[in-house]
Amino acid sequence: MAAVAVSVAGLLTLSACGKGDDKASGGGQAAQKKVEVFSWWTGPGESDGLKAMRQIFAKQYPQFTFFDAAVAGGSGDQARALLSSKLQANQPPDTFQGHAGAELQGYIKGGKLESLNFLYDELKLRDVLPQQLVDQISVQGQIYSVPVNIHRSNVLWYNPSVLKDAGISAAPKTMDEFIADLGKVKKTGKIPLSIGSQWTLVHLLESVLCGSLGTDVYNQLWTANSDWSNANVTKALENYKTVLSYAGTPQDDWQPAAKQVADGDAAFNIMGDWAYGYFQNPAPGGIGKTAHKDFDWAASPGTDGTFMWLSDSFTLPKGAPNRDGAIAWLKVAASKEGQDAFNPLKGSIPSRKDADTSLYKDYLAWSLQQWASDKLAGSIQHGVVANDQWRTAITDAVGLFQQDQDVAKLQQALVAAAKASGQ
Repeated sequence: MAAVAVSVAGLLTLSACGKGDDKASGGGQAAQKKVEVFSWWTGPGESDGLKAMRQIFAKQYPQFTFFDAAVAGGSGDQARALLSSKLQANQPPDTFQGHAGAELQGYIKGGKLESLNFLYDELKLRDVLPQQLVDQISVQGQIYSVPVNIHRSNVLWYNPSVLKDAGISAAPKTMDEFIADLGKVKKTGKIPLSIGSQWTLVHLLESVLCGSLGTDVYNQLWTANSDWSNANVTKALENYKTVLSYAGTPQDDWQPAAKQVADGDAAFNIMGDWAYGYFQNPAPGGIGKTAHKDFDWAASPGTDGTFMWLSDSFTLPKGAPNRDGAIAWLKVAASKEGQDAFNPLKGSIPSRKDADTSLYKDYLAWSLQQWASDKLAGSIQHGVVANDQWRTAITDAVGLFQQDQDVAKLQQALVAAAKASGQ
């Protein structure tokens, strides 16, 4: 938190100095053309996708200069902390990345975002986006973000050779099979399950909850009829404790944890499908591994037939310094060309229904088919089902659990978090 505070202070100071310099030097016109795009896409795969979309933006809108304000850190936890400080100081970027769904509710209620209904009307986006997605990003008839993709959270990545050496013939389909297979891998001396920083443990929790409870019960946890105190949730959390007991040393972020699987040092990793872009893209954007040889995938245990989804989107903050430039960026993010350039590199599928399906091969072809046919469940960590306050409370509870391994205390904390959220 101290580091974030220092970063925020430095950023706001630089921002204030920059504005003063523009006025003093008469450079206001040049500064106006800059479009500050705030995201957390700095890692391999995701930065490649952003670069591809940025190139389209430069070609279509040469009057604007793209300014990459990306903040490092998988899942965007650090970026959101910094963004909150900028918005509170009334120094918004021109546009910022956010997860479609509950994550944006705080910004909307705080009056920090403009409605984008005008852009949806102009571009006829309601005709090319799935209705369920439009519903999810609408609040009282107003739409506040442009989704650029669809990601799947509940993916089990595994190394076929490590599984074979452990006597495992196929990816586990149930939670019981998964726990048994983790034990088999441990006997070989390899890491059964690789994990990253703390947010990856919340990511893991959502898959274990869904795989243990079933999709319908999991979805009910995020409604007014939720019951986090029942015995089924207790069992799911016991499963989570058991799964974590097989985890290796936490890595700095999701990429090095995923790399442990691709390099044959670990058997399993549960991570979103952005890992696919990282696995298969050549260096420097990825690690250039071969699908079905160095890595393979399946639905996370117990969730076959369920697509746990999230969507990256961009917004239009009120008071954006370069509103016209922000709208130009939103048009690229919403476009067929932009999404088809971005998503194959990012390791995601397009939010648009009219994308060029020939561009989406291997894992991405599978994901497109699954998105069209599976039941849907929303991600916790990635902003679909829980607003920032609720998600932060869950993250804190998981952090404490990582230290004390007390299932009862974890469940009590989750019950309290749900009550505090209004559920």
